[in-house]
Amino acid sequence: MRLDPRPLAAAAAAVLLGLTAPSLQAAPLPAKVFADPPAISNVQISRDGKHIVALTSQNGQSPMISVWSTDALDKPPAVISAAKVRILGVSFLKNDRLLVRTIQTFTVGNIKTHLSRQYVSDLEGKSWSTLLPDGRTRSESDAFQAKFDDAGVIDFLPADPRNIVVEDRRQDTRGDILKLDIYSGVTERLMRGSERFGGFQVDLKGEIRTRQELGYDNGAVYFAQWIRDPASGEWSEHFRWYAKDREPVAIVGFTDDPNILYISSSKGRDKAGLYVYDIKARQIVEPLLEHKLFDAGGIVTSTAKADYGRVLGFSYSGATNTTYWTDETFSALNKSLRAALGIKTSVVNWTDPATGAATRLPVAEGADAAITDWSEDLKHFIVEKSGPANPGEYYLLDTSGTLKLLGKVRPDLDTAALGTTRLVQYPARDGLIIPAYLTTPPADQFGPGPYPTLIEPHGGPWARDYLDWDPAGWVQYFASRGYAVLQPQFRGSEGWGQKLWRAGDGEWGQKMQDDKDDGVRWLIDQKVAAPDKVAMFGYSYGGYAALAAAIRPNGLYRCAISGAGAGDLASIKQATFDNRFQREFQNPTIRGLDALEKARDSQIPLLIYHGDRDQIVDVKQSRKFVDALKTAGKPHRYLEIKDMGHQLATMEPAMVETQLVEIEKYLNTECGSGGIGASR
Repeated sequence: MRLDPRPLAAAAAAVLLGLTAPSLQAAPLPAKVFADPPAISNVQISRDGKHIVALTSQNGQSPMISVWSTDALDKPPAVISAAKVRILGVSFLKNDRLLVRTIQTFTVGNIKTHLSRQYVSDLEGKSWSTLLPDGRTRSESDAFQAKFDDAGVIDFLPADPRNIVVEDRRQDTRGDILKLDIYSGVTERLMRGSERFGGFQVDLKGEIRTRQELGYDNGAVYFAQWIRDPASGEWSEHFRWYAKDREPVAIVGFTDDPNILYISSSKGRDKAGLYVYDIKARQIVEPLLEHKLFDAGGIVTSTAKADYGRVLGFSYSGATNTTYWTDETFSALNKSLRAALGIKTSVVNWTDPATGAATRLPVAEGADAAITDWSEDLKHFIVEKSGPANPGEYYLLDTSGTLKLLGKVRPDLDTAALGTTRLVQYPARDGLIIPAYLTTPPADQFGPGPYPTLIEPHGGPWARDYLDWDPAGWVQYFASRGYAVLQPQFRGSEGWGQKLWRAGDGEWGQKMQDDKDDGVRWLIDQKVAAPDKVAMFGYSYGGYAALAAAIRPNGLYRCAISGAGAGDLASIKQATFDNRFQREFQNPTIRGLDALEKARDSQIPLLIYHGDRDQIVDVKQSRKFVDALKTAGKPHRYLEIKDMGHQLATMEPAMVETQLVEIEKYLNTECGSGGIGASR
């Protein structure tokens, strides 16, 4: 089906022209507008196109589920709320059934953590149940395990109106693969559980076809991919990758031909690619997607009965996660939508960190538009417009070209007060090209610079940032207050190719830290950063980097702010050694500066904060570092946030707001001599 872009463009223009233009802020935006739950998120449409579901929040209240009839969007939605848990997410399990994800604090003995569970609900919230009935418990340990999810969804089986495939997580039947009728609760065991195998996947017919094995070859840990012959039912190993090699191979899709499937692999390549794999021949037939600059991600397929499983497009990790549509209808629609929603692009001069090859890369400015969901008959589409300067807007598009605004993620946030984010690169001192995202404050309020500047390294460190809205609010909160913010994709960052990733091996607090410092020097040369007003702020691994910045005597930073930072490198090495897979996968790369050992050498003031329910980086990490600072008489401030975990999902809005307010206060009053805060 081809959609004429002209009525679509006209409809979009009408919507956009009807929106009130923002006015200049006389005062900084309050932290609350960054910290409150999104007014709308998790927007999806049912496969039959009759209903739309979303998480909604009014005036910062706890999120609830809203369900609209697609043909009656002007009428109030059905609302589903929860009193004892916080709703994290929602999606359609079937046309009239929802999968709801929740979280709550959970304490057992001395363990303070969070409990996340999934429930099945009808569209009105009248029927609310777990995926499987509770299993038997014979001990306190069993009772503890029973508090968590009783099943994990393996496949929604979109073509099946009643059933899904789940992995049983109950104590007696743990690991069994079941076909579950979500209406009657009746289950059919497809495969008995095994400690040897996991990662099961079903093909287009709903049959279990692949599984993964965690094995050992003369002591070397590997993942092996097994494939099941649909005719004989026999399993055979097809390929494996070793933890020490760090070149994953995974199955990402199936076809109508039981002999052909799609795989993802980075073996022998700097960037991961997608390939057609012949099972009988045991070989790759041809590439599906090999991007010269970025890792290929996955495959987008049709869920319509008429062409179930047909490839519609591919995803890859560029400046942001991007879908390359191969289907003509989706490709044309995507092009029309971007024009209708006023998406502008600029060209970035880009150098591949692996090869040094130079090219010109088109990148969306401020926001981009994407098709995120659609009905099976392709009569309705959910569209999201979002980006680093736009928290998000959701639209419903129909075949008449009408584009209806469903809602804005943060309607009270004045985007005129936000900064401008762009993709940049700079050379490290050894010549390695470092990608980064640079956000500068609005020039009409803060002038052309130089600006007080924050260096914000991401967590992980095997992770990366994207040209998206920062859900924690950190980047734009500080840009709205006159700070330039640099997010360096330092060596050791994953998702920019193998060379940049592996260049961080054994360089914690050393070359990985040099990359951040070289970013500061580059910003000073570009007259973006005021040399006497630079600080580092990071969370998780970024918190470790902030601790390292305080210790290294380079004089670049006036202060450092560490959130949930793991300063005790020895304990990180021990934890990854205790895990048999991690012992060969990541443990050998964790070498360098142990910040805790050098805490007494801290050169600048430090703000350290941590949640007391953090199960990823134990709060004891920060407590030990603070004790060392106290002993050495070093300037610092410590903030422990009650009931906060590690991930953003564990944070109540008040916890997010506390972080923003306390960090800003510290920057304004205790960072360096008298603070580094910007003035309007």
